[in-house]
Amino acid sequence: MTLRRLRKGPRPHTDQARMKTLVLLMSHALTLGIGFALGVYFLPVLIAPPAPTAAEVLAQASEASYQGQFRRNLKDSDTLHWGEGTVSVSARSIALAGELAPGPDYKLYLSPEFVETEADFHRLKPTMVRVGDVKTFKNFLIPLPTSVDPSRYNTVVVWCETFAQFITAAQYK
Repeated sequence: MTLRRLRKGPRPHTDQARMKTLVLLMSHALTLGIGFALGVYFLPVLIAPPAPTAAEVLAQASEASYQGQFRRNLKDSDTLHWGEGTVSVSARSIALAGELAPGPDYKLYLSPEFVETEADFHRLKPTMVRVGDVKTFKNFLIPLPTSVDPSRYNTVVVWCETFAQFITAAQYK
């Protein structure tokens, strides 16, 4: 009779083994998740092409018709999504003398209205024009397509396509 009771009752060594397995699975999943997130964040920095020099950006900026400022304190900018520096817009290019928080798949847009939130971006996206890819995080020079007239817009926007995340914006006129 005692053997029967032991067989029907809880088996402490099995419960401990299950708990240990569960803890190991959860800790490994957490480690994998953190590693993936860090990879997504830092991989663009590791594979980024060389940033333009300050002299190259200054040369392009000297041709600019417009200038604006990326600021860290926009409504939807935060610790991981921000930009700061001077943006110069000419008929040939858009240049940044400054920095962006690193991240994947950044796109540069021109908008007819100032954008400071994801909601603003989604509302205005049909009226915007995508200029190109942002591949460097300290300074950038992005050629402006000849079909784009920057005087028809007033704001430069950096947007992360992969995660639909607002990064920063600068009103230039």
